[in-house]
Amino acid sequence: MQFMLGDIAVDVVQKDIKNLHLSVHPPLGKVRVAAPLRMDLDTIRVFAITKLAWIKSQQKKLREQARETPREYLDRESHYVWGKRYLLMLVEKDAPPCVELKHNKMILQLRSVDSQPKKQAALDAWYREQLKQVVPPLIAKWEHIMGVKVGKFFVQKMKTKWGSCSPGPRNIRLNTDLAKKPFQCLEYIVAHELTHLLERQHNDRFITLMDAHMPQWRQYREMLNSLPLAHQEWGY
Repeated sequence: MQFMLGDIAVDVVQKDIKNLHLSVHPPLGKVRVAAPLRMDLDTIRVFAITKLAWIKSQQKKLREQARETPREYLDRESHYVWGKRYLLMLVEKDAPPCVELKHNKMILQLRSVDSQPKKQAALDAWYREQLKQVVPPLIAKWEHIMGVKVGKFFVQKMKTKWGSCSPGPRNIRLNTDLAKKPFQCLEYIVAHELTHLLERQHNDRFITLMDAHMPQWRQYREMLNSLPLAHQEWGY
């Protein structure tokens, strides 16, 4: 279901919830209202109208957010690991692909440095491995803090989210690109997804739980949202 506020389209999703929840999503500021199942559209529209100034402010902020240029995987191109900038250095060698961080350089070794898809695939695989190494102790830490248990975790490229949670099987998924952001951003997303094992919705209880377990979560969310978005259009 959808309605218009002037030139702004508002998507409505009705759920088994008690309160209205308004959100504005990156990268372009798509507006979404989650509403109780039996609430009529006029009530939802009036609620959205009262939030119009906030909606426009959020959309402006998102559209002005810096974007990375497309990665070309050339020598001295900037790449990021845990928020730190490295300059790419390509090395051709008859050996399996590998990546090494040395001082301010990210050294990418390949059999052929001519293939952009192979360079991208090698770096994507390396970023996945960085996450796979650091996520298990983070999950263990937050399982203990929150009194929950994760089934499995998965690391993958995600176009629309930084993370997701399936409360039934208790699985969480994390975006590979979190390995490019400051470590606090990853920890915030891990804590966020584990909170969904206690509360599925982004409601008042969810916020109360986040406040109790990670009082600085808003600071980390702001940090993540203020960093340049990847060239492809996605965000959390």
